[in-house]
Amino acid sequence: MFAIIESGGKQYKVAEGDTIRVELLDTEAGSVFEIDKVLAVYDDNDFRVGKPYLEDAKVACKVVEHGKGKKVVVFHYKPKKNIRTKNGHRQPYTKLQIESIKVAE
Repeated sequence: MFAIIESGGKQYKVAEGDTIRVELLDTEAGSVFEIDKVLAVYDDNDFRVGKPYLEDAKVACKVVEHGKGKKVVVFHYKPKKNIRTKNGHRQPYTKLQIESIKVAE
C-alpha cells in the first residue's frame, strides 16, 4: 500500500515505515499528526485518485527531527566590472516517519 501526499507544495510517494524530508513544518519533534492532502492511494490492485484530494484518506506521521540541509553556494559576478558576491543558503526541513495510511471504505 502506498499513497501520494502533498506537503509544502511538493508531492511525495509514501508507504508505511518510510522516512521523508519535507519543507519545515510548525510542529514539535516527537509529535504525531495527520496529513489530509492525499492525492492518490494504491491498495491491493485498487487505485483511487482524488479531485484534487481524497476526502476519506489520511496519512499519520511522526515528526522525527527538524534540521537544515547542506549548504548551497550562490555566487554572482559581472564580467569586467569587479562585482562579485558570494552567499550561502541552508534550507530548513522536517524529517517525517510515516506511521499509517488510513482509507475509509
